[in-house]
Amino acid sequence: MATATLTIDLDAIAANWRALDRMSDPTTQTAAVVKADAYGLGAKRVVRALAEAGARRFFVAVAEEGAAVRQALGPGPQICVLSGHMAGDTEMVHDLDLTPMLNSVEQITRHLESLPGHPFGVQLDTGMNRLGLEAPEWEAVAALVLEQGPELVMSHLACADEPGHPLNEAQLAEFHAMTDGIGVPRSLAATGGILLGADYHFELTRPGVGLYGGRPWESAQPVVALALPVIQIREVAAGEVVGYSCGYTAEEPRLIATVAAGYADGLTRRYSNAATLWDGEVPCPIVGRVSMDLITVDVSHLRDIPRTLDLLGPMQGVDDLADIAGTIGYEVLTSLGHRYTRRYATTTTRGQV
Repeated sequence: MATATLTIDLDAIAANWRALDRMSDPTTQTAAVVKADAYGLGAKRVVRALAEAGARRFFVAVAEEGAAVRQALGPGPQICVLSGHMAGDTEMVHDLDLTPMLNSVEQITRHLESLPGHPFGVQLDTGMNRLGLEAPEWEAVAALVLEQGPELVMSHLACADEPGHPLNEAQLAEFHAMTDGIGVPRSLAATGGILLGADYHFELTRPGVGLYGGRPWESAQPVVALALPVIQIREVAAGEVVGYSCGYTAEEPRLIATVAAGYADGLTRRYSNAATLWDGEVPCPIVGRVSMDLITVDVSHLRDIPRTLDLLGPMQGVDDLADIAGTIGYEVLTSLGHRYTRRYATTTTRGQV
């Protein structure tokens, strides 16, 4: 085939969830963040693997994502919508039994008026200045909201991936000030917050990127592998150029492999003349510019030309690629394209599509 193969290890995702679950007290529930189609890896398959591992509460970004997760899981597990109850969401929230995390007085009013008695949670802003009620807003409506029995009160840490950042302790203190004594389950920690320790765990943690093998959890099992098929080999003489805009000039005779993937598949042009593909443990540098569908790679040093070269695998993970591109592993994961042949691997069904 002329399309790259993206392999997603469902066992590794489940193992990562169980390991993160063990980091908190048994009385603390561990949820799973599966927004953005499970960070680009396919929510339908991922949420089922997580449910089998023991997850019973899932977080998505918007109600439409919640619909896909509900379809995959069926009734039972709780699906929380981080964007809250947006205008137009009422029917979907009701029919699919979604739990919106209400972010504003406007959303609180909308939800309580349109779906009285329907489960909801509340998100508070403790210093990130993104989503959630600020302290004066919460103080004004807390009594009314708490009478309606929210499922969860949560906030989000801005700098949890920097353990020494002073905002972590400041947000923790603000969260205590806004929520102590309310008698409702609370959540502050995503993956980075879990790693900060028990003070940040409260009654529920909600790991996200750690499930998928990304920083800041360095002990996560790797989840994804990406093999790019070699579709042509070309001898390039000294002085000849390769790719758009003469992006690479051979200083001596080289053997260049063209592989099938490019920026249309989420592989940024920043990898041009910078990133490396791998034949097993042997590095093969990208030469020239990454184009829409193709990448050129120097394989002059290989004894035999393989059918595929690995961009993601044992020698190079999502955060390694992120470092090259000047971004973060989240972006690498969520940019992985839809043209890839996706294979979901488990111990019993390795290699199944």
